[in-house]
Amino acid sequence: MMTKNGLTYADAGVDIDAGNTLVERIKPAAKRTARPGVMAGLGGFGALFDLNAAGYTDPVLVAATDGVGTKLRIAIDTGNVDTIGIDLVAMCVNDLVCQGAEPLFFLDYFATGKLDLDQATRIIEGIAAGCAASGCALIGGETAEMPGMYHAGDFDLAGFAVGAMERGAELPADVAVGDVLLGLASDGVHSNGYSLVRRIVEMSGLGWDDAAPFADDTLGAALLAPTRLYVKQALAAVRAGGVHALAHITGGGLTENLPRVLPDGMGADIDLNAWDLPAVFGWLAQTGGMEQTEMLKTFNAGIGMVLVVKADRAAALTELLTDAGERVHELGTVTADASIRYKGALL
Repeated sequence: MMTKNGLTYADAGVDIDAGNTLVERIKPAAKRTARPGVMAGLGGFGALFDLNAAGYTDPVLVAATDGVGTKLRIAIDTGNVDTIGIDLVAMCVNDLVCQGAEPLFFLDYFATGKLDLDQATRIIEGIAAGCAASGCALIGGETAEMPGMYHAGDFDLAGFAVGAMERGAELPADVAVGDVLLGLASDGVHSNGYSLVRRIVEMSGLGWDDAAPFADDTLGAALLAPTRLYVKQALAAVRAGGVHALAHITGGGLTENLPRVLPDGMGADIDLNAWDLPAVFGWLAQTGGMEQTEMLKTFNAGIGMVLVVKADRAAALTELLTDAGERVHELGTVTADASIRYKGALL
């Protein structure tokens, strides 16, 4: 006679009830991100969005996906997970706006070995905060509890954003020699280069709870400053007219990201004296013995987004962006030389 072993999914390390509880906990946060076009709340097999209700007549969809890299390691090690979700959203929606698209909705993937309800709630509430700040609805996601796949306390995040624009509004467009480069200040390291950041911290001998040499905070908290969301400000500039391209300055820095939006055969002259290098980058460079060239192709170096604008619109757009809360720096111009040339010095 066969005997039953009585095993349950919970015995294998997966708590379905905890997952259901998490969905109920985060529903209010998701509801706060609702915008025209959202057709249903969390809990279905798929998420529905009505483009007509969002105000589009002949839309082109734009999609982006990203993560936050090894910045997660600092969030996990410090227990400070409240803003890592903002990073996740920013890395996706800041890319979408560079195509000229308005972010419409966002989905997240959260995976861990053992679901910690409080931790997961804090993470997803951070995601919702990022969505709300960028006018993007959090309409779905996946929480995966996978015993044996992650060390205790570890988790992983991925984000997926979809946006839209009317046909014919795609960026970059009409970039020309003489266009002006407007740089928007970053809020620190953002979400790229953290494998090097963590290596430099090891070299420094400091711990995450030690005072940051470059800020009035602990080192861990200072390095977890969330990626700045540029969406609403950048879209306002695009709608005002005169913006030919936008470049999100992520991994690869100015050196590699700006050429992605320039036509073949064009480059740029950039004055490194146009802005002050934020203290965090000065500390990283000094502690790690980094050369300026390496800094400019690894980190954002204080510039998180660049707008390529028509020269006679630069002043008006600078005023608009400044009024929207941005710190704007005129970095240089587009040239007929297919290279990024720097003058001056950051370090």
